[in-house]
This record gives sequence, C-alpha cells and structure tokens, in this order.
Amino acid sequence: MLSQFTREAPHHVTLADLDFSFAKDVYPVGRLDADSEGLLILTDDKRLNSRLLNPKNKQPKTYWVQVEGVPSDRELMPLRNGLTIKIKGKVHRTAAAKAKLLATNPDLPDRNPPIRVRKAIPDTWLSLTITEGKNRQVRRMCAAIGFPVLRLVRVGIAGFELGQGALKDLEVGEVRAVVVK
Repeated sequence: MLSQFTREAPHHVTLADLDFSFAKDVYPVGRLDADSEGLLILTDDKRLNSRLLNPKNKQPKTYWVQVEGVPSDRELMPLRNGLTIKIKGKVHRTAAAKAKLLATNPDLPDRNPPIRVRKAIPDTWLSLTITEGKNRQVRRMCAAIGFPVLRLVRVGIAGFELGQGALKDLEVGEVRAVVVK
C-alpha cells in the first residue's frame, strides 16, 4: 500500500482503500516506500506533524530489518557511529543509530509479495532506530555495511510502538484513532 491517498497508477492500493472514514485534511506523518511496511501515523494536526517530522526534533523511528547475511557486532558498529551514504547523488553522513540483532525472529504475517529467499544465504533480523528520515535511509545504511535489506517494518515512531499501549493488537491494515495531547 502506498502511504498516500492518491493513486499513481490504476493498480496501486492507497490509504483511500482502507475501511475508514478519514477526517478532512488528514495526511501521513512521514512515508513508507512501496517496499516497506508497518506503523504509519496519520493526522490533521499540523503541530503534531511538525513535532514528529521536523529534523531538529530528532524523533526516533524504530524498524525491524530483515537483512541478507548475519552481521557481527563489529559489522554493526558503522550504523551505531554514523556512516556515509549517497542520497540522490549527494553524500550524507548519517547520525548515530541504535542497532542490534533481534534475539528471535519477529512474529509477522507473511509479506505480499514474498521476500527473496536464498537457501545458501542465511538472513537475520535487526532492530534499527534512527533519528533522521532520509529517502530509503535504512536500506542505504544496511547496504553500505554489506547487508542488503530483504524486509523492512517500521514498528515505532516517537514513542508510538506497535504492540504497545493504544497500538496493542493492531492488525495489518487496521486504522485506530488515538488522541494525542
């Protein structure tokens, strides 16, 4: 599903296809690319949108990232220290991220379409928390350390976490109204 209300092509599924009556002027806080999944906050509150998106606020965004291969703690250090990636031809130095291997694979529904699986190459799940939001940043960071992303699921934004509090038991494609003070 595209994290927008308008279709770019007739076959695209968008937020408008969800079984929910959105208030006027509701927009996504940030975006997920077409190959990513997970938590998306929608709001008509411009102050909340600014608080969550303005880079100076450094709001954390946490992702579960399935990568090809098994990175060692040493190989994760560049993520933790910040590294150089290219975005639209420009060099960008990322801020330090929190990166760790997940002890167990997350319990997620199957992805549609399914991810690429290579029998001879193991895969690993990471938890990666960043405070920026550059275009395809997590994918670029993981590729820069030699571990291409197979699946990317955003599980938290600025204190909102899937499976916790008001977002407990939220199902794929479900919309839940939450009052933010």
